[in-house]
Amino acid sequence: MTRMTSSARPLLNRRLAEFGTTIFAEMSALALHTGAINLGQGFPDTDGPEEVREAAVRALRDGRGNQYPPGPGVPELRTAVAAHQLRRYGLSYDPDTEVLVTAGATEAIAASLLALLEPGDEVIALEPYYDSYAASIAMAGGTRVPVTLRPDGDGFTLDLDELRAAVTDRTRLLLINTPHNPTGTVLTRAELAAVAELAVERDLLVVTDEVYEHLVFDDAEHVPLASFPGMRERTVTISSSGKTFSFTGWKVGWITAAPPLVAAVRSAKQFLTYVSAGPFQYAVAEALALPESYFTGFRDDMRAKRDLLAAGLAEAGFRVFRPAGTYFVTTDIRPLGETDGLAFCRALPERAGVVAVPNAVFYDHREAGAPFVRFAFCKRTEVLQEAAKRLAAL
Repeated sequence: MTRMTSSARPLLNRRLAEFGTTIFAEMSALALHTGAINLGQGFPDTDGPEEVREAAVRALRDGRGNQYPPGPGVPELRTAVAAHQLRRYGLSYDPDTEVLVTAGATEAIAASLLALLEPGDEVIALEPYYDSYAASIAMAGGTRVPVTLRPDGDGFTLDLDELRAAVTDRTRLLLINTPHNPTGTVLTRAELAAVAELAVERDLLVVTDEVYEHLVFDDAEHVPLASFPGMRERTVTISSSGKTFSFTGWKVGWITAAPPLVAAVRSAKQFLTYVSAGPFQYAVAEALALPESYFTGFRDDMRAKRDLLAAGLAEAGFRVFRPAGTYFVTTDIRPLGETDGLAFCRALPERAGVVAVPNAVFYDHREAGAPFVRFAFCKRTEVLQEAAKRLAAL
């Protein structure tokens, strides 16, 4: 006998009811359907360094990582991550107890929130935020509390008074993303010091998403929140190889944190993917040891692409918010006589042959994000030039 599912109860867990197909999947499908240039989803259209790719091939051929790697990650990668944190930021981590390799930053975020939250805990996140934040908070049974980054000049800023006012007796965790996707904001030392002071004062845990740490431009600098007084023991720092080395499909990320935090996150992570990307872990270990010239060249190339696309968007009539980090440009469509970013993005492939992403999907306060649209500039120069040419038709 077949048991019928009750029609009174939806199949999807009610915590995930508000999350359907991601905007990235929708817009990428639209790009394929129309043949438009896809500046929506944040993936490069070229591979990263050849020596890193060859390192993965070598690991495959040598039989390293073809079977289950160690649960915390291969020792070579954990050691490379710890060396990177020490070399760049003066942060010392034990590779054996304070580093955990994950299936990209997305799993790191999910595992951290599943591990550290109880139902009813409040999580403060900077709005707009990457869509997996909301879904991971929901799966953990937490309550998200957005603090909105607001337009200010040619960028977006954090209101520290608003952040402080958002903390309640139910607040468990601050979820901080800097450099920030989608706005391109890079929090300053003074802003980070204020966040750290608040976390210590109210005894809050902090999860920081720092995947764009190597993509900061002009006078901006990336400073890990864990480097501030009182923060190392309460901060889970997340980063990833995909954005830095342009191998997003490998899904190799990591967390660094004090041993009790790593142990907690590992307890959740082991029941998600358990392990992943065995041979790629060895390749990323080699990538992290590349000379400084690679990181400088990568940043300079992306800055030139930022400038190219930003100029094209401004010429097409958008108000452009110049990003201090990441590889995204946020624009305001109101100078074009538009106010609905979602409708604008759905029509843009037919109107101009370009795909973008509406920022409103990254907001709880949808009206605050309605006129903003995000474009990715992590593409070949000739692709960005063609996109700018097409957008000029607007």
